[in-house]
Amino acid sequence: MGERIIKTAKTAGFCFGVKRAVEKVYDQVKMGKKNVYTYGPIIHNEEVVSDLESKGIQVISNREELEQLSEGTVVIRSHGVSREICEVIEKKHLECVDATCPFVKKIHRIVEREGKNGRHIIIIGNPDHPEVEGICGWSVSKPVVIETVEEAEEYQAMNGNPVCIVSQTTFNYNKFKEL
Repeated sequence: MGERIIKTAKTAGFCFGVKRAVEKVYDQVKMGKKNVYTYGPIIHNEEVVSDLESKGIQVISNREELEQLSEGTVVIRSHGVSREICEVIEKKHLECVDATCPFVKKIHRIVEREGKNGRHIIIIGNPDHPEVEGICGWSVSKPVVIETVEEAEEYQAMNGNPVCIVSQTTFNYNKFKEL
């Protein structure tokens, strides 16, 4: 057999938002902090999550688990969280390390601002994805999440109000254009 060559693509690895979030968690380990939690797994990568768990980082899966904490640091993953989760962290006087991807954070600000300006919020994406759940939590009114052509065709504007359309950052671009 001939020589095998393995090439790594220039874009292999984590996107910068995920890389930034993972680095922020490892920074907590390097600082020797105790009682460090991530809100949801910091990344969809079992090896990284397991490595962090071996270093004492625990994953919080929901608001109820967050409510049980009396001290510690909560790292918000790159997907972001709802305003409500941020308020719980603040109310409980927990330290917060916000590792929300800047692109996702920008969508949070747009949704909040445009909702306050009377626009109906439409989010193109997967309604069960943590990023979309977090985006929904920044809307001042109930947003509509559209994932399929059928849902897009069924949508009817509320009272003729203007709309603001945003997208899950990891949603397929071609599918977004189609919808």
